[in-house]
Amino acid sequence: MGKQKQQVISRFFASKPKIPSSPSPPSFSSSSSTPPPKISATVTFSPSKRRLTSRLSSSNSKPSKLPKLSPHTHNAIPPLPNPSLHEKFLHRLLEPSTTCSEPSSQNPKPNPTKYTPLELQVVDLKNKYPDVLLMVEVGYKYRFFGEDAEIAARELGIYAHLDHNFMTASVPTFRLNVHVRRLVSAGYKVGVVKQTETAAIKAHGENRLGPFCRGLSALYTKATLEAAEDMGGGEEGWGGESNYLVCVVEKGVLEKNFECGVESGFDVTIGMVAVEISTGEVVYAEFNDNFMRCALEAVVLSLSPAELLLGKPLSQQTEKLLLAYAGPSSNVRVEHASGECFIDGGALAEVMSLYENTGEDTLVDHPYHAKQSTKFTEQGNHRLTIEGIMSMPDLTVQALALTIRHLKQFGFERILCLGASFRPFSSKMEMTFSANALQQLEVLKNSTDGSESGSLLQFMNHTLTIYGSRLLRHWVAHPLCDRNMISARLDAVSEIAESMGSSRASQNIQGLDGENSDTTVVQPEFTYILSSVLTMLGRSPDIQRGITRVFHRTATPSEFIAVIQAILCAGKQLQKIHLEEEDTVKNMRANTVYSKLLKKLILTASSSIVIGSAVKLLSTLNKEAADQRDLKNLISTSNGQFPEVSRAQKEVHMAQEKLDSLIDVYRKQLGMRKLEFMNVSGTTHLIELPLDVKVPLNWVKVNSTKKTIRYHPLEVLTALDQLLLANEKLTVACRAAWDSFLREFGKYYADFQAAVQALATLDCLHSLAILSRNKFLSMKMNLFKYTSLLVVIRFWKPCYKTILFQMTQI
Repeated sequence: MGKQKQQVISRFFASKPKIPSSPSPPSFSSSSSTPPPKISATVTFSPSKRRLTSRLSSSNSKPSKLPKLSPHTHNAIPPLPNPSLHEKFLHRLLEPSTTCSEPSSQNPKPNPTKYTPLELQVVDLKNKYPDVLLMVEVGYKYRFFGEDAEIAARELGIYAHLDHNFMTASVPTFRLNVHVRRLVSAGYKVGVVKQTETAAIKAHGENRLGPFCRGLSALYTKATLEAAEDMGGGEEGWGGESNYLVCVVEKGVLEKNFECGVESGFDVTIGMVAVEISTGEVVYAEFNDNFMRCALEAVVLSLSPAELLLGKPLSQQTEKLLLAYAGPSSNVRVEHASGECFIDGGALAEVMSLYENTGEDTLVDHPYHAKQSTKFTEQGNHRLTIEGIMSMPDLTVQALALTIRHLKQFGFERILCLGASFRPFSSKMEMTFSANALQQLEVLKNSTDGSESGSLLQFMNHTLTIYGSRLLRHWVAHPLCDRNMISARLDAVSEIAESMGSSRASQNIQGLDGENSDTTVVQPEFTYILSSVLTMLGRSPDIQRGITRVFHRTATPSEFIAVIQAILCAGKQLQKIHLEEEDTVKNMRANTVYSKLLKKLILTASSSIVIGSAVKLLSTLNKEAADQRDLKNLISTSNGQFPEVSRAQKEVHMAQEKLDSLIDVYRKQLGMRKLEFMNVSGTTHLIELPLDVKVPLNWVKVNSTKKTIRYHPLEVLTALDQLLLANEKLTVACRAAWDSFLREFGKYYADFQAAVQALATLDCLHSLAILSRNKFLSMKMNLFKYTSLLVVIRFWKPCYKTILFQMTQI
């Protein structure tokens, strides 16, 4: 034992080789065909180690068949799982320590990376979507890979670890909504990759031996989150503000305009399109701007976009302003897009191709239910929309084409085909404040921390619905300057306020005694009905974003029913309001409306077309199945609609009957008349028999107890497999039917959108009436208005009379 220890230690005390005096290392001629001589160190080895060293050095030329010996016991050792790794270890252990390193004549090639089938799918998806943070569905989790896992670990506070070739992190599937929102709020573009086939379909398909097929099912950004699938009805703090996607393009000009003897120079013309995807609102504008980009700053501050799409090329001043707005504290996402391909008429061709494809899809989607009058109306609206786009300025069309190309990757480009949702940013009917006025007067946000607290908007906001609050924001930022519209709005607010003052909530509704039929019935007053409707809508989901999600085909069945029921209930309540004045005093009703604006809004919100369409849509769905997320029993097929669902339901029924009929066969085979299938712990169609009963050899034993054994016969397994496959086909057919049902909602969307817009306007008028009833707040409001009026008149001198009239009448 001591001798072996001395042999090991002797190498460390051996004499070191002499270093040559020449500082330059020995050079080898490239023309020489013979390899350079091997340099050896003078180290003493035992004969056994010398033999082992020579054996290892000769193993590079030809493989040795002799067993390996242990360096300590000199006995044969079994081969290791990785012999190359063991040989490298012995080389490092037995190699003499020397300062003269041998120049390597051949560098070993690195082994190619071996990816698992799942990793190959991830690599392929990442090559297709390099700028997207991918969440890949794997079983009951969503997994992140590589750099995405490190980002998710940092933003979500989860653990990332090395698995095979990538860093990986995971979150449970039922928390997808929460984690996607957190990543999107941090400014990332998140993509969800789901399995495109189920286990039953995969087992009967060509890919039964490979991994599950996966594909990108949804993309999320800040501007598209509220309209996306499985993301509607956000958490607390979401949904109150608009999430505009603003696309900006520009063209350099140099013009001199003279107004009132003052020379003003413009160096760029800017085109802008802003899309609120979750509500269907589209705002467009084209304007000249100076070096300071004051007009562009006013647009950005007024709209408060959540995402910016910059069409290159942009000037340095424009890009600097937009990037300063989208600073780190704002979490506004910025994406660049090249607009050079749309310069020479390509933008208009891109927009027209979208409208042509949408028209063809409309004819295909409604082959049975579209009546001739409805089809002609849709074609007329389509023609008016195209004519409106043809009259748009060139830069606005370029911005619209870039926006369409951007939204195609999310599947939301159809929202731009609705001409009724288009509106210009500035018009002759409304004022447009400058950026300085919005900031200094604290119209939308305060100048302290940039929040809404303490601003004019918060002071005036008494709305009860989210969409009413969004509309009031537009009213405050764009006050009216048309005398007729101001008078109509003032009459409506005055009537609501007067009705509030004369109303008696305790005496609004009186019962009718059966004994006295001559008793006059006092109907519910107008203010009471309006307040109850708005209160009910305030407790309901955001119906404005809800109907837009239905239009995008991303709404869930329960969300669809809740939104349509809210609109239906509001319409029926508003129908109780009488819009015509009665002749006699006896028949005078307290709920009669006189304002023309109020009459128009109430008629739109309680339209018989909207109520009839809502009843028809709700009659097709099963509310209990929607609440339980039972897609198979959701859609009614009694009226002949959706024949694919009917066929799939028959296949499921036949597979179930075939499975249940097998019990009669086993009763005769085993001679047991009372034999029945049983279910244990989720395992169905088990046959439980005593221990002494003999069964066929092909029966599969599932589990057992002390006295019985439970089996699955081979025929039962085959029938269960067929039933599972039939259920999967039914699920696929029901999903396709639900998608078709939502697609058909497109022909009702304009009517429902108008009804919701009317309800939002009623909410704003009701809010202003509440504000006018509060005398203390009115005094404070007037003081603020007259103080700020001096600043406003300075910039809007031509229309100061209209402004003064508007300020004094509220």
